[in-house]
Amino acid sequence: MASRALSRLTPRAREIVQTARQLLEREGPDALSMRRLATQLGIRASSIYEHLRDKQALEAALISVGFEEQAEQFTQAVHRSDTPIAALTAAYRDFARRQPNLYRLMTERPLRRDLLTSGVEEAAAMPLLEATGGDRERARAIWAFAHGMVILELNQRFPPDADLDTAWRKGIDAFHGTGGAVKFSV
Repeated sequence: MASRALSRLTPRAREIVQTARQLLEREGPDALSMRRLATQLGIRASSIYEHLRDKQALEAALISVGFEEQAEQFTQAVHRSDTPIAALTAAYRDFARRQPNLYRLMTERPLRRDLLTSGVEEAAAMPLLEATGGDRERARAIWAFAHGMVILELNQRFPPDADLDTAWRKGIDAFHGTGGAVKFSV
C-alpha cells in the first residue's frame, strides 16, 4: 500500500522521514534528534527544516505512517479470521514486537492529532470497531488490554517464567465472556 502520509511530502522530506524511521528503529525514540538525523543524511540540521517545520512534524509523519501500516495489518487480520478480536490483538502484538521503537513513539506521549495525516488514526481503529460491532467502549477496553500487555512485554516487566501467550489468550477470552456487566467503582 502506498503511504498517503508520505505521498503528501516532497521527495526530500520522504527521504528524511524514511531515514528517521531507520534511526528510530535502530536506536530508539531518544536518539531521534534533528542533529543525529542530519548526520545520517549528510546535511546540516538546519536543512531539515526546509522540508519539515520541526521535530514534532517529523514525529507526526512517522506516527501517521505507523497508523497506516496498522490499519492495513489490522484490516487483513480481522477480515481473514473467524475470531476477529483474537486475530486483531495478535496483529497488534506482532506490530509492536516487530517495530518496538515506532510503537513507543506512537503510544508513549500525548498524541498531536492536529499534526497527523487526516484519517490515519481512525483507519487504524476501524478494524477493532468492526470486530466489536461498533461498541466503542469495548473496543477501547480491548485496545487498553493489548497496549498494556504489549508495553509490559516490550519493557520486559513480566517474570522470566511468565507464559505470555497464555496470558494473551486468557485476556482475549475474557472479552468473549458472557457479556454480563462487571460492577466496579472508581
